[in-house]
Amino acid sequence: MITRRRLITNATTALIAGALAPRMVWANTSVTMGNMTIDTLSDGHLVLPRSMTLPDDLPAAELATILEKYNVGGDQFMPDCNVTLIRAGDRVMLMDAGAGSEFMPTAGKLLDALSAVDVDPADVTHVVFTHAHPDHLWGVLDDFDDLTFPNATYMMGQTEWDYWTNSNTVDTIDPGRIAFAVGAKRRLDVIADNMTFFGDGAEILPGIAARACFGHTPGHMALHLAQGSQEMMILGDCIANHHVAFERPAWHSGSDQDGDMGAAARTSLLDQVASAQMHIIGFHLPYPGIGRAEKRDDGYVFAPD
Repeated sequence: MITRRRLITNATTALIAGALAPRMVWANTSVTMGNMTIDTLSDGHLVLPRSMTLPDDLPAAELATILEKYNVGGDQFMPDCNVTLIRAGDRVMLMDAGAGSEFMPTAGKLLDALSAVDVDPADVTHVVFTHAHPDHLWGVLDDFDDLTFPNATYMMGQTEWDYWTNSNTVDTIDPGRIAFAVGAKRRLDVIADNMTFFGDGAEILPGIAARACFGHTPGHMALHLAQGSQEMMILGDCIANHHVAFERPAWHSGSDQDGDMGAAARTSLLDQVASAQMHIIGFHLPYPGIGRAEKRDDGYVFAPD
């Protein structure tokens, strides 16, 4: 059962990279699946250069047709950020921690969203990371560098942890992402003593299993929810938009650290969720981020609920 509600709070609009972008600050959609209540909470949105999603080497004419079909234009994209909250029994679980206050002023709204569903940050028992990019990780620390979720157990794929905590990563990562590496290591060092690790296929919590989707980052994980015959896949960023990533999953994405690996993971995952007619939650799919992938010709389409 899916119910939808919205709460909009007052906010100042932010001028980022020349774009004045008034947007919804908070919204959520609730899904009941077995003993789980699943909410998608808005952490705001990002403002990104087009090239971060669409590299220059994509087939120009075919790309233009797809973007026109979805009414996507301009030099900037402003993807939504949908954080997933799962409540089951005495467990209050966040899938990723949002951006916090230091990444972009249009993001970092998760605490407002949690307040609106009557969840105190101290109530969160688990934070499970799909990967360690700023909009998924940096929210673990508040403005005073204290833990935002002080009572939580943190969980991350071992491969992802090893990459971002390696002191050599800052010297080998693309220069445009050095801040990602510095920021990730600083935050992961703070939560290291309360971190547990998992691998592909592991049931990390009751009804929640890890599904490797390496490529966007070296250890990116999707999260597979199962309750009886019901299934849902939390995508993280392995499928990071509702247009090109679905229509042409084998194309490289500018946001993937390894383009070939990311495309292979995206293609495989889309085949899985479409064949199973499984609900998906996409961190950067249009609010509220919930829907299905449907096979169409030689690609897929995102069918929002």
